[in-house]
Amino acid sequence: MIDWAYIIDALPALFRGLGTTIMVSVLAVAFSLLIGLAGCILRLSNIPMAGRIVAAYVEFVRGTPFLVQVFFIFYGLPDLGLTLSIFWSGVLALTIWASVFHIESFRAGFTSVGRNMSDASASLGLKSWQHGLFVIIPIALRSALPSTLNTVVGTIKNSAYLQAIGLAELTYVAIGKVASDFRTVEMFAAICLIYLVIVLGVSALGHALEKRLDEPYRQR
Repeated sequence: MIDWAYIIDALPALFRGLGTTIMVSVLAVAFSLLIGLAGCILRLSNIPMAGRIVAAYVEFVRGTPFLVQVFFIFYGLPDLGLTLSIFWSGVLALTIWASVFHIESFRAGFTSVGRNMSDASASLGLKSWQHGLFVIIPIALRSALPSTLNTVVGTIKNSAYLQAIGLAELTYVAIGKVASDFRTVEMFAAICLIYLVIVLGVSALGHALEKRLDEPYRQR
């Protein structure tokens, strides 16, 4: 039987770990979105070699295990002269992982904007920068929202891997409690529930935003 009293007593420690999980995830999501948008623009640009470099970056990150990337950043970069704290190593690892998926999501969104939109903008007398800012970007971001939301959820869940380098996030705290109290079922049941609540909450917010953005396109 699950000892619910033990779980309740452990909640303060778990919530401290949850705070770290939220901080590292929020920072990684923010940075990865910026990198993803910049990388998408470079990949679609006419700058020589820029698209190939970004494509190689995407394939490299997607083709290597996330945990190996975490270990390389935390243990390998110091040998190259760059030493980061555990926290910022985690943020960097999650940012790199998520950014490649955002690049592809945004790229799919931008390429989904049809030629007819350009013709419509030209007929209205819009300049190229106005067409990009007021037509292409809103449509592209709306199209990319579902896959972007999936990447945000994946970023939150992947933060659990950061316990491997000693970041005191939610999973790290739970494993520590298991090692000291031997309450495996209670601890992992508790963090599974916490992760589920967070992911469902983020998904609900994302779907609400998606519904809001779809309103102008609905038939009345």
